[in-house]
Amino acid sequence: MAMQKYIKRQIAEIIKKQIKHFPSLALCGPRQSGKSTLLKNIFGRTHSIISFDDPLTREKAINDPKLFIENAGEHIIFDEIQYVPQLLSYLKILIDQDRHRNGRFIITGSQQFQLIKNLGDSLAGRIVLFNLLPFSLEEKKSITLLKDKINDTRTSFIHACLRGSFPEIAIHKNIDPSNWYGSYIQTYLERDIRSVYNVRSLREFQQFLYLLAARTAQILNLSNFSNDLGISVNTIKKWLSILEASQLIYILPPYYSNLGKRITKSPKVYFLDTGLVCYLTTIKHKEQLFSGPMSGALFENFVVQEVVKLFFNRGVRPNLFYLRTPNNLEIDLIIEKNLEIFPFEIKLTKTPTINMAKAVDSFKKIFSKLNIKPGKIISLVDLDTPLTNSALAVNINSCLSDLDKLIQE
Repeated sequence: MAMQKYIKRQIAEIIKKQIKHFPSLALCGPRQSGKSTLLKNIFGRTHSIISFDDPLTREKAINDPKLFIENAGEHIIFDEIQYVPQLLSYLKILIDQDRHRNGRFIITGSQQFQLIKNLGDSLAGRIVLFNLLPFSLEEKKSITLLKDKINDTRTSFIHACLRGSFPEIAIHKNIDPSNWYGSYIQTYLERDIRSVYNVRSLREFQQFLYLLAARTAQILNLSNFSNDLGISVNTIKKWLSILEASQLIYILPPYYSNLGKRITKSPKVYFLDTGLVCYLTTIKHKEQLFSGPMSGALFENFVVQEVVKLFFNRGVRPNLFYLRTPNNLEIDLIIEKNLEIFPFEIKLTKTPTINMAKAVDSFKKIFSKLNIKPGKIISLVDLDTPLTNSALAVNINSCLSDLDKLIQE
């Protein structure tokens, strides 16, 4: 296998900046998103690395956490610390002994909610938190085999679906994506679902995962899932929380600020890697991406995952929503910043029409008291194309470039 140069991550600069201002830093993200590689690249010369994926290391830390941490050293990266959460209280003691020494401890975890809860209990005010997802489109531009192609939205979409964005399979074209994802799911089920969350019915959980992938970009109907799987609604809620904690899915809430009961209040669900959706739904060919029954949902998932990555890579909490009213007015994605509303429609087409801007126009008319900015129709167009006075058709790269400027204002 040919060696591939390190792919610089967008989040790297803000991590290097913020570590100077906090005693500790946490980096969350799904398994195999590149957390360890990123931290080794940034801090490999200044910090030792201890991985709790190693059962022997984990056992030592659990049996005598105080001795373990005292012998660990001065500047440490604790990898996958969710396996040894009891260490966090000892980290707090060491930090409090010298609050002015910043950048001493860096921790990673693959289960965000559990990790954040433990951090909140132990290291509140002493730690800064970041999230690392699989490669963004911008990061893929540094990959040799994609360098001249990824600027085209169609090609970007195909690659995101049929290969995915996890670093290992995005970089190495000789790795079969189906085999990789199959191994990934089994590892995830065994290491995290069984051991960390103590879910006994792995088969039912896996069936739920398949069903959820088939309904990506749809409004969550917990009762339907419960009926289809013969599992209680409370169990479905728990499993959704596990997937969200693992950062495999993103729950998009409805926008109902000042809108009362005029809109749907159930969230929508998206996967944070479209390649995983295609694996779980057995989609393997280009034709299925553009004319199959899930084509529109896959493109919508692709756009939303890239927007979420952009926010995370800038160290900013996403303020993202969708809108649906009882009379079927729907806006696929809403971004709110400083009381300004930015609406987006997502259409898998190369030839957007004026009719596709109607939802944005209606949104501005019905909710005229809101500060709604001109909308964008994210599509496969090569160049930005005006559709109406209040809507512009754009491609994903143009959209992300403008959003990046907005985030950093």
